[in-house]
Amino acid sequence: MEELKSAMEEHMEQMADLVQKFSSELRVGLRPAYENFIGFFHAIDWKEPWLIGLVAFHVVLLLVVVISRKNTNLQMILFLSALVGVYLAERLNNILGKNWKSFSSQNYFDPNGLFMSVLWSGPLLVIAMIILINTLFSLCYMIVKWKSAELRHRARAARNKQD
Repeated sequence: MEELKSAMEEHMEQMADLVQKFSSELRVGLRPAYENFIGFFHAIDWKEPWLIGLVAFHVVLLLVVVISRKNTNLQMILFLSALVGVYLAERLNNILGKNWKSFSSQNYFDPNGLFMSVLWSGPLLVIAMIILINTLFSLCYMIVKWKSAELRHRARAARNKQD
């Protein structure tokens, strides 16, 4: 019994050490990412009209998604449109990278597409996930509704059979 107790204590100490190491690595590991994000955020001139328009577009699209959450057909059109927007992000990045002087004060459109990924594709993917989750909830609701109607039908058929 003592051997088991000492083995358990040793195991618990090892687990505590692992958790402590993991949490310290996590804290250190997130700091550079946070600093990079803050640097990225401050490098953007948020007062540029086209950036304000882009943010407004995403907000309006999100509002349309939330308001039309009961309209399945419109939700699917919005879902597919968002995914097409993500698909075309690379081409859009190339076009905007060549013509940035006509609408922007600096070139945000690097060959890797980081800016487009963060400010174009990222919000569109979040909106697509919201639509997908809403669709799954709607499907669950329909399955419950269908199953309860089936049970009512079976109960009615059983009562009619008895009469």
